[in-house]
Amino acid sequence: MLPRRRVLHYRILNVFTEGDGPFSGNPLCVFEDAAGLSDQDMQDLARQLNLSETTFITPAATDVSANVRIFTPSYEMPFAGHPTLGTAYVVHELSSAEDTVLLRMPAGDIPVRVTDNVWTLQANAPMSYPVDVAHEDLTRMIGLTTDRVAAEPLWVDTGSLQLMLPLRSAEDVRAASADPRLLDKFASRPDGEALVYLWAPTGPETI
Repeated sequence: MLPRRRVLHYRILNVFTEGDGPFSGNPLCVFEDAAGLSDQDMQDLARQLNLSETTFITPAATDVSANVRIFTPSYEMPFAGHPTLGTAYVVHELSSAEDTVLLRMPAGDIPVRVTDNVWTLQANAPMSYPVDVAHEDLTRMIGLTTDRVAAEPLWVDTGSLQLMLPLRSAEDVRAASADPRLLDKFASRPDGEALVYLWAPTGPETI
């Protein structure tokens, strides 16, 4: 339960907007000062706001700009890209930082640099692990056949563990359709969330 009559200041931002569309990006709520809030307080607030992510800033030691926690409506994330960038923007505005802020998260310290209003973060060096699931089961999970797999699937961790499944074409990615039951069975992370990232080459570079 939150302390009675406590005023909490927060901002609603959109990250990764397109052009001049202020509502075209990913929404994010950032609490400017979450000192004194418990883990349950933060989770309850994130659930109440019901955005994909809500972040909470708390004062940090002098070696970093701020401590940051990230919550979805149902669980905490050690790291994620769009809430990190959005929170860095708020920390930058609230502090005397010039071009770089350093955010301390459960996944580690994440530096974010701004140059000509372009924000860039440096995630942790990725660590990868083999996927102990047959290709047939992984492709059944997304409604495709095994011949659509382009390379070996991997668990990749840059602060948040993700299942990466490379496919042969963008058409395969668009054709995929997840089976929630199989997704839960074959793509669950240690925190209980189940998801898979599908990608395919689209030209000289891959995205």
